[in-house]
Amino acid sequence: MRFVLDNSVLVAWLLDESAQYADAVGARLAADQAAAPSIWPLEFANVLAVAERRGRLDAAEVVRVRDLVRALPIRVVPDPPTRVLTDVLALAREHQLSVYDASYLDLALRESLPLATLDAALAAAARRMSVPRFEP
Repeated sequence: MRFVLDNSVLVAWLLDESAQYADAVGARLAADQAAAPSIWPLEFANVLAVAERRGRLDAAEVVRVRDLVRALPIRVVPDPPTRVLTDVLALAREHQLSVYDASYLDLALRESLPLATLDAALAAAARRMSVPRFEP
């Protein structure tokens, strides 16, 4: 089953934040393809940069995690600027989300896919929009 993968889940799974849901989603990535909006690579790369800067990961660990993620079946779906400035912005405003988080919700709506997230506000907005939670 395909699903939209929010960065919160991937970070929890890969950086061992003891989240059972994230571990289960990570295990499903071997069999299922995830989709992510075009903001996702920037978000994930920023997490790696900050983790290294704060001493949570060393340079070798950053490369190992980066290479692991590059091998995962995550399809990055382009977000046309006109869509971001209209539909995604409207979702962010309506649900009081960051535009970044709204881009995951928008992708789930556009592609009729369930959403995997650990972000409480994003999960609540998804429920209000009848977007199902991905159940691994």
